[in-house]
Amino acid sequence: MDLSPTLHNVHHLPRGNLGLVYLIHHEESLHRPMYFFLAILSLIDLFTCTTTLLNALCIFCFNLKEINFNACLAQMFFVDGFTGVESGVLMLMALDRYVAICYPLRYATILTNPIIAKAGLATFLRGVLLMIPSPFLVKRLPFCQSNIVSHTYCDHMSVVKLSCASIKVNVIYGLMVALLIGVFDICCISVSYTMILRAVVSLSSADARQKAFSTCTAHISAIIITYVPAFFTFFSHRFGGHTIPTSLHIIVANLYLLLPPTLNPIVYGVKTKQIRDNVIKLFQGEKGASIQDN
Repeated sequence: MDLSPTLHNVHHLPRGNLGLVYLIHHEESLHRPMYFFLAILSLIDLFTCTTTLLNALCIFCFNLKEINFNACLAQMFFVDGFTGVESGVLMLMALDRYVAICYPLRYATILTNPIIAKAGLATFLRGVLLMIPSPFLVKRLPFCQSNIVSHTYCDHMSVVKLSCASIKVNVIYGLMVALLIGVFDICCISVSYTMILRAVVSLSSADARQKAFSTCTAHISAIIITYVPAFFTFFSHRFGGHTIPTSLHIIVANLYLLLPPTLNPIVYGVKTKQIRDNVIKLFQGEKGASIQDN
């Protein structure tokens, strides 16, 4: 996360998602619920990207296009599980902004560390437990036709469509998971921001309104980056039929996994003043120390 051309020589500090996690851990001023959730989001982005990036690199760099069926199921489980947890964290971040703007005086008493830990654990368990049936539902299917997955990773519907048996159960299961995770989280996020908008509009000071809106800009950007390609991928697989080119499916499916890990650190680094200021302070401190050593 290079915010100044004078800081390019500082190579030993972590960048991107790892940089955000390091910064939030290092700076006591960032030990607040919003930044704890952001650290969790960054870790999830790293794990999600790791589960697919190595596979993609093997395909494009070494032309290694084969994957063991059990490894494919494991990859499918981790990708779906991490994306489900990520959706839950985005919902928690929206609720955090709602409490911070609508109940600022009670913010510290409502979002205590035990509450944050319980909310994070519940979000993690929901994402993991709902995805446990996925590999078992796929493994029971007979595959007697093509075994070529038209993706750089094992996407659930792309694998299921290779089966020569009925996939009705898998489709219903996918829709139920989408309702319990995606739709539920989007509804909570929408309600939160509706209440935030009402509270902000009622503020008498223009500066207060601008400050309140600016605290939500980065999170709204992260929501758009995550949910737009995710919903396109989900609904196009199930309702798009053969009207959408396979190449577009592949591009959007990869963007769905690669955009959030790539852009979230940039968005939060640029849009969030506290993070931006602490990054500059940290890099300048490290640069000053290196100059003194020399």
